[in-house]
Amino acid sequence: MHPFDLKAAILAKHAQHVVLIHFPLALFIAGVAFDYLAHLTGKAVLASVAYYNFLVAAASSIPAVATGLLAWQWQLDCRRLHGILLMHLVLGATSAILMWLVWSLHFRVVRSGRPLPAYRLPVEALAVMIVALTGHLGGFLSGVNVPG
Repeated sequence: MHPFDLKAAILAKHAQHVVLIHFPLALFIAGVAFDYLAHLTGKAVLASVAYYNFLVAAASSIPAVATGLLAWQWQLDCRRLHGILLMHLVLGATSAILMWLVWSLHFRVVRSGRPLPAYRLPVEALAVMIVALTGHLGGFLSGVNVPG
């Protein structure tokens, strides 16, 4: 396969998940960084940037999860999962749920005009750790984090 063969890249049975997953991960982690900066500096513009990062991260988690499930179907014919692949699936679903949870928390606050609750910061930190662990396991599955 040629590295610039667009047809092969788009139609590969698992490549879409590997490509799409980076968007929600990066956007969510950046959103958390902006939210922490907004909390520390009190600047509303940073809170707005965090909000929109969370919104796009949550929205882009849908195709990322969908392509992960399709990769499972195409590559493994929906066989029973175990080991790292099962952990990756569970943590991936948990990551997507947490992304939506964090965004919905910010959405409700923006709509009501109340200040953001302080408990969001540990929730966001936990979500970043789960997202990072999910990505780490995904790296082993894709062959990026192979020892040696």
